[in-house]
Amino acid sequence: MTQAIFLGLLGGLGATEVIVILIIILLMFGGKKIPELMKGLGRGVKEFKDASKGESAGEPDHK
Repeated sequence: MTQAIFLGLLGGLGATEVIVILIIILLMFGGKKIPELMKGLGRGVKEFKDASKGESAGEPDHK
């Protein structure tokens, strides 16, 4: 992800706001749950990318 896209996703949040949001997430979910959440988020992003390309696990490759 390029820096311009990353900054665009943050919508102009400053470093202080991002740190506060991360601390709130840490307090809400705890340190043990965050890796699980990130793994699930990664799977979701991968599935979204595959679906947007027209690829899915159930479709055979037609080459």
